[in-house]
Amino acid sequence: QVQLVESGGGLVQAGGSLRLACADSGGTLSRTAMGWFRQAPGKEREFVASLTWPVKTEYYADAVKGRFTISRDGGKNTVYLQMNSLTPEDTAVYYCATRTRPYFGPATKPGDFDSWGRGVPVTVSS
Repeated sequence: QVQLVESGGGLVQAGGSLRLACADSGGTLSRTAMGWFRQAPGKEREFVASLTWPVKTEYYADAVKGRFTISRDGGKNTVYLQMNSLTPEDTAVYYCATRTRPYFGPATKPGDFDSWGRGVPVTVSS
């Protein structure tokens, strides 16, 4: 089965940066999208960023646009989320997700993805 394992989270001061990584392994199905979501207590899971292919397109939530960058290292089967200028509003558990269905359109909703990591907490202090 597909396995997604997030890393790189932790505690950071407001204004600081973190880089999350998602290691993708297992399964033989092709990927058509990789994405990041986050969920704070009492809130719905929220889209953060995604990358689709073979038509390579990046999508970002308005709340993170200009601060976060998604990227992929195909050789390592790893997707990254570089997070800069962090604020307390970014505090959440961050989840990596992948789409294995042969769709090539946008991937910005939880239902667009079919495999999920366990999540990694990010806490931004004031």
